Amino acid sequence: MHEYKMNGCIPPMITPFKEDGSLDVANLEKLVDFLSENVHGVFINGSYGCGALMSVEERKKVAEITKKTANGRIDVIVQVGTTSNRQSAELAAHAESIGAQAVAAVGPYYYQHNEDSVLYFFEDIIKAAPNTPVYVYNNPKFQGYPMSVKLIERLHGIGVHGIKDATFDIMAHATYHRLLGSKGFDVVLGTEAMWLAACVLGTKAFIPGLANAFPEIVRKMYEEGIAGEYEKCRETLFKVNEMREIMYLAKSTQLAVYAMLEIRGIITAYPRAPFISATKEQKDSIRKALIELKAL
Repeated sequence: MHEYKMNGCIPPMITPFKEDGSLDVANLEKLVDFLSENVHGVFINGSYGCGALMSVEERKKVAEITKKTANGRIDVIVQVGTTSNRQSAELAAHAESIGAQAVAAVGPYYYQHNEDSVLYFFEDIIKAAPNTPVYVYNNPKFQGYPMSVKLIERLHGIGVHGIKDATFDIMAHATYHRLLGSKGFDVVLGTEAMWLAACVLGTKAFIPGLANAFPEIVRKMYEEGIAGEYEKCRETLFKVNEMREIMYLAKSTQLAVYAMLEIRGIITAYPRAPFISATKEQKDSIRKALIELKAL
């Protein structure tokens, strides 16, 4: 049984690409450096990180560069979910070899897998990284099917250490705590949008997309919640959620993060195709809205 627990503000880091679609190593290092000074960890190669759009070798390279650049300052959690056991196991073994603090995997996607197949998938990941905590990343929208509470209990039974809960369902989140929290199962929130409620339930870590570009306010919200300063935390949460609404001016929260990082002068990079960068008009709208909110 692993002792590790995720703790703090752990953004799902974007992966910077060049205009030609290749990995932008210089900006990746710059982004990891920026985040290492402002957050508690990074969750890499996930939805924001374009993990599903990269080859296994590219994902390994991102993990290696992130771990080396972070240089022990923050935790590195590697998302290893793919469509197949073989590739995910290979990525999990690699993450363990570079000293990642944990691995996580979205349920195998594309096919509508049954619960036994999902268990088989996680069994192979656990075998490939026996000395590293393995988390299930429950994202019904992206994996294409829901995971029942019964399945989460079965996954815990085979050695899954915790969950990144991206259901956006606070009742499900509360149920994970109630049924599994006392058994050492680490329940982590997959969004900033419900931090206050999750914090009250006992959650100690969350994975907030906005913290890629605005880690300061999201970390402040984390600290207020953990300190039990719920009035302050609620006020900050409302501002954070207004900022989340601004993100949709870029048509998706992932694309907005690239735009916001550029607006703040941190890095200028591209998402991977078929994603299309926010237009100049969209970036101008985001900048204007952030200034009006006094976030810039």
